[in-house]
Amino acid sequence: MTNLMLSWQQATLLAAGCGAAGVLLVYLGRGPAAWRWGARVGPFLREAGVVVGLYALWQLAGNLASGGLSGALSHARWIWHAERTLRLPSELDVQRLLLPHPLLSQFANLYYAIMHFGMLIAMLVWLFARHRDGYPAVRNAMAASTAICLVISFIPVAPPRLLPGTGVVDLAARYGQSVYAAVGSAAGADQLSAMPSVHVAWSILVAWAVITRATSRWRWLVLLHPVITVLVVVGTGNHYWADAIVAAAIDAAVILTQAALIRLHRRLRARRVPRDVTEPPTGVGQRAGHQARLGISRPVRRALARWRAAPAPRRLPQPCR
Repeated sequence: MTNLMLSWQQATLLAAGCGAAGVLLVYLGRGPAAWRWGARVGPFLREAGVVVGLYALWQLAGNLASGGLSGALSHARWIWHAERTLRLPSELDVQRLLLPHPLLSQFANLYYAIMHFGMLIAMLVWLFARHRDGYPAVRNAMAASTAICLVISFIPVAPPRLLPGTGVVDLAARYGQSVYAAVGSAAGADQLSAMPSVHVAWSILVAWAVITRATSRWRWLVLLHPVITVLVVVGTGNHYWADAIVAAAIDAAVILTQAALIRLHRRLRARRVPRDVTEPPTGVGQRAGHQARLGISRPVRRALARWRAAPAPRRLPQPCR
């Protein structure tokens, strides 16, 4: 299968080009009427540059993972035995459902190769076009979860299909659909970064974004995407159950932390004292509350109120000179 995945160098150039074009079009969109379309297209290109930049970082982290094949196999054996100790179902159980069916196996390989990024891009475009107010939160959650996955992926972990003695086969290589180059090559995504599964992390974020922002009753069908993604990454021999579990935990931590920070920000804004204390409000009740915030005692506030309520002294007419 032709590798359609961009290298980190190609993705970096594409991200820089999209970002620069987006910023330029936003600037030109504020000028003559002939460039007003730039105000609509520019923000989209700018955000596309951010997303492709994250993809470039993902590819770069895979290529920089240290430890080599021997270290990756050692970590993979530890995960495999830990899963058996915890009595998790074997990855072989899922793969045995695919092996007798060539069409189903090829569908799983294609889903693994293209749907994780395709569904993410489709969700971001829909969100940016239809629910612009909810886009920043989803974009930030995606960036944070991807960054955490990248940090963890610096510890090399071989996928089940490369772990000897497990019986897991390389399902994509069997049908000539593998997107990976030979082990140790810098081409394509690095296959020694199995932990955690970015495929699963992105699929969960897609489902979360659609369910929380869409209003249709059919939005719950998007839950099929993370379910199918987990079965596909495990059944093709590219990830362990633990990879999916860790990815889901990262997403949950990022989403909950972001919600807590938003609530804290709103609470601080509600408690914020006005900066300009030299211009008190005009109402009597508002003026008293303003004086209380300034630390003026109640007797002094009463005296000030009586002084304001007292009639102004009459000015005597001045004699003519």
